[in-house]
Amino acid sequence: MRGYPMMFTPLLTLLLACQPQEQPVPAHEQPGVPEATVITTPEPTRLTRDSVNQVIYESRQTVITTAVRAISPAVVGINVTEIREYRDPFADLFRNDPFFNHFFQQRRSQQYEVKGLGSGFIISPDGYILTNYHVAGNASKIIVTLPGGRKFDAEIVGSDPISDIALLKVDGKNLPFLELGNSDQVMVGEWAIALGNPFGLFDINDQPTVTVGVVSNTRMNFVMNENRIYRDMIQTDAAINSGNSGGPLCNALGEVIGVNSFIYTGGQFNQGNIGLGFAIPINRAKSIVEELKATGKVDRSFWSGLKVQTLDPAVARYFNLKNVEGVVVVEVENGSPAEKSDVRPADVITRINNLPIRTSNDLLIFQRDSKPGDKLDLDIVRDGKDIKKTVTLARRPDGK
Repeated sequence: MRGYPMMFTPLLTLLLACQPQEQPVPAHEQPGVPEATVITTPEPTRLTRDSVNQVIYESRQTVITTAVRAISPAVVGINVTEIREYRDPFADLFRNDPFFNHFFQQRRSQQYEVKGLGSGFIISPDGYILTNYHVAGNASKIIVTLPGGRKFDAEIVGSDPISDIALLKVDGKNLPFLELGNSDQVMVGEWAIALGNPFGLFDINDQPTVTVGVVSNTRMNFVMNENRIYRDMIQTDAAINSGNSGGPLCNALGEVIGVNSFIYTGGQFNQGNIGLGFAIPINRAKSIVEELKATGKVDRSFWSGLKVQTLDPAVARYFNLKNVEGVVVVEVENGSPAEKSDVRPADVITRINNLPIRTSNDLLIFQRDSKPGDKLDLDIVRDGKDIKKTVTLARRPDGK
């Protein structure tokens, strides 16, 4: 079949099988062959339009199309309404003025509606839906649309702004739902399938949009601000755009491996797709979902008592360090878990939980994305010696 594309191989095989074959000489007419031995030749397969169409149809079936058929029924479009408040920054300046106070009184605080959209996916037959916090975490009204057009009012079961996860619930039974995979087993280079509601296209035909790429990278960490930590993110070149947030990133088996969350382009986030999309690993989302079901929030009321700065070459020379990667402890708060674990100022932390620490953001990721009782196993360089310390995160005595 040299020179022919692989997609035509089944069709060519069928055509060749249908060609008339040279008829062999019957055995009883061949010299030296006993008359009892008879070889019969089957009738050649007849070429029909239906048989050709069937071969072509079967050649279109791939692991991607099979996975998409299984995934699509449980992917939803989400439309939200938020109530936001605007305060005029000049209103309070004239609070005591008898003339201008009346003028600014109505402008001092005003509420207005903001509409948004995103994606989500059903994770249980009784209607639990997983999405991003930035999609629906602050919504006052949420409408969920299933493929085919069925609409449900949804309520927020719980949300966590740090991990950017929100759990919704609709009143449904026997709903299609997705199987959650194991993101620890994701392989760089394997197929990645993203489904969702980019730019509100779900509303046109009540079906999710499908894009396909590969897993480009894993274990990517980002700090958007101190209130949002993206840890161990899965990177993909499957097209993700505005509105895809909260939708599933799946493998070729149809299992969810991540929650599509943001894109990066030209030095800015969330502008337009250039093949750099990121998804929250589903294993991280699983543990958060269970806590949201139980309490409606993730308890992050803890402290370590550590203040650090990124190690630079000058500081490394001061401490006679050959490796300039790590963070140096600049302050340990009195009575803190770090002090109780004998972590001291001037200690250089190089690893936490056996993962390298290169910048102060790396430490922030571990601290902010933890819970009371979690342990931080620290690899420390102190006075030129390698030591290990374990800090157990605890609630602050003042309750903050």
